[in-house]
Amino acid sequence: MRRILTDTKICHGKAHIEGTRIPVHIILDLLADGETYENILQAYPQLTEKDIQLCLKYAARLATEEVVYESKVA
Repeated sequence: MRRILTDTKICHGKAHIEGTRIPVHIILDLLADGETYENILQAYPQLTEKDIQLCLKYAARLATEEVVYESKVA
């Protein structure tokens, strides 16, 4: 996932697509809202289909690394 980067000087340190100031979460939100690849690529012509796929893979990787701890409420 070399095109997904983090840099404290870009997008407040949030993961973004290399060479842009487009945070990964923006693309994921658009997909979650039902936007098509075509519409996203029209809105962000500097992106490629591969970039969108990498955003999805990035999210999947984060989901597999997430650890959820149960807490007991008294």
